[in-house]
Amino acid sequence: MAREKIQIKKIDNATARQVTFSKRRRGLFKKAHELSVLCDAQVGVIIFSATGKLFEYSSSSMEDIVDKYFMDSKNLQKEDSPSLELHMENRDLSWLSAQAAELTHIIRQMRGEELQGLTIQHLQKLESTLESGLSRVLSRKGEVLMKEIDDLQRQEMKLMEENARLSQQIERMKTTTEMQQQQGMVVDSEGQSCESMTNTNNSGPYSDSSDTSLKLGGK
Repeated sequence: MAREKIQIKKIDNATARQVTFSKRRRGLFKKAHELSVLCDAQVGVIIFSATGKLFEYSSSSMEDIVDKYFMDSKNLQKEDSPSLELHMENRDLSWLSAQAAELTHIIRQMRGEELQGLTIQHLQKLESTLESGLSRVLSRKGEVLMKEIDDLQRQEMKLMEENARLSQQIERMKTTTEMQQQQGMVVDSEGQSCESMTNTNNSGPYSDSSDTSLKLGGK
């Protein structure tokens, strides 16, 4: 006679539930032991009863099995993360490649290339875009030219001021040189005048030579 299949659901009777718990626990531990012996596996089983009581079985040290479990879990997370990151990088790379191709196509059309297949509306839109861009370019060009002109004018003013300053220095140097030359001429003139007066005094009637002649004549 076949055994009646037990319906898997919570046992309402507390006593029957406790008896079933004890039997099933012992059977689970027995199967865990057989698995560890037959397959040379590390097995650890932890059970908490409805009342919170702890029951455990381990083929070796439960602490070693738990440490190994957490270590292997971390390694699995590390292995899964690069795969996810690689997938995200590949997706971003594909998107960037598509964007680059589209922008390259637009640039070529703005150069007047690859215009086949464009409708009149697309061509008019492209023409409007080019005119608007050209207007901004010309405006910016004018601003740059004006700035360069202003810079050149400022440099010209600085050079003119420097030239004027140097001219004034040269004029002052010329004036100083002329004054020094005039003073030198005055000094030479005064020296010559003094020498003439000295010669005149020496050749007068009361000079030493006259006295000597008179003395010789009297003798």
